[in-house]
Amino acid sequence: MLLQYSLPAIIASVVTSLYNIIDSIFIGRGVGPMAISGLAITFPLMNLVIGFCTLVAVGGATISSIFLGQKNMTRATDTVNNVMLLCIIHSVVFGGLTLLFLDPILYLFGATEETLPYAREFMRIILYGTPISYLFIGLNNIMRATGYPRKAMISALLSVAVNVIAAPIFIFKLKWGIAGAAGATILGQACALIWVMAHFLSKKSFVHINWHDRFFVPTLVKRIYGIGLSPFLMNCTACLVVVFLNKSLLDCSGDMGNTAVGAYGIINRTTMFFVMIVFGVTQGMQPILGYNFGAGQHSRVMSTLKRGMLCGFVISAVGWMVTECFPDTISALFTTDTAMIDIARNGFRVYFICYPVVGIQIVIQNYFQSIGKPKVSIFLSLTRQLIYLLPLLWILPHYWGINGVWASMAGSDVLAFITAVVTLYISYRRFKHSQIHTDAA
Repeated sequence: MLLQYSLPAIIASVVTSLYNIIDSIFIGRGVGPMAISGLAITFPLMNLVIGFCTLVAVGGATISSIFLGQKNMTRATDTVNNVMLLCIIHSVVFGGLTLLFLDPILYLFGATEETLPYAREFMRIILYGTPISYLFIGLNNIMRATGYPRKAMISALLSVAVNVIAAPIFIFKLKWGIAGAAGATILGQACALIWVMAHFLSKKSFVHINWHDRFFVPTLVKRIYGIGLSPFLMNCTACLVVVFLNKSLLDCSGDMGNTAVGAYGIINRTTMFFVMIVFGVTQGMQPILGYNFGAGQHSRVMSTLKRGMLCGFVISAVGWMVTECFPDTISALFTTDTAMIDIARNGFRVYFICYPVVGIQIVIQNYFQSIGKPKVSIFLSLTRQLIYLLPLLWILPHYWGINGVWASMAGSDVLAFITAVVTLYISYRRFKHSQIHTDAA
């Protein structure tokens, strides 16, 4: 069952990650190295965009799985309706407010006079398209969680396919530059949204939209936000961390600051490729964990967790080997700028040294989220991206310069992994203790 649910999600994640890499290659080759740096400046804001979406999408997907495990179809349908409404509200409010203050936000995130035009041009298109993006991501997560992992994979593949075809046309043929890349992204998501809406409007679907059901249930909305808060905070802290990373790179690199930020953009795209594959595993685990936890099948929950942790370790270990052996080859895909390639090579070698443990930490964090324990999941997400990284980022660059920036990221990964394992062990001991007392009673 883990293969059945995870494989489509992994395929979709791999293709989506490949698109992000290919899109960056198109931008680097078609627009220039400063465009890569400008794109890297948008990463914090993109994390916020995704964060306000996953707040609803992940919470709704988890709750719908638990309701299905409890055989409560009415509440599962209510979840779909509420996710739709919340996605629309979030996209309009967040997208509109961000557009009003876009330039100050980008300057805050590390934009310079050279990189601001590229970052602004890209984000304007993305923000205009947030209603499409939010509805697609939100409903696609519920599609996967309610027993249609292959359909969810197809929608992701459709989005990427349209994107990859449109991007080179918009960038190279129509000369739309970095705006063309953003436009291709929204076009791909719009096509995929049509596919997803067709699924939920069909009465043949196991869970489908019922216009007569409730679109705003306060207790349900509270649960959606409660569970979705973990990935939301994870994206918010990622936003904060990238801001500090960009600032540190600009401070440590002098005149090469923009180039160093671009090198980090290359590293970030690469690491997210492997992280997204691990997320594919966790997306496949989520409905299995949620359903079996709701049904009281705890042995199946633990069995799924163990297999997920093994998969996470293998994926991140492969990421370490690839970046260790081929750092220049990876960087050369994005740019011909030799200075940027040199900085990225060193960054790959230092940052990825502890990367194999990252997959396990992500799986454990998502395990707690999937069984409806958002507070633990939130804590674990904060350890890797905030609690450990920011202090290291404040200390190490003073001694090691730009290498201290990369070492800070590696050190936080190790400390977060240790914390996740200890937390899981304590949680398991408490569960076994409570089971003994229940059996005795």
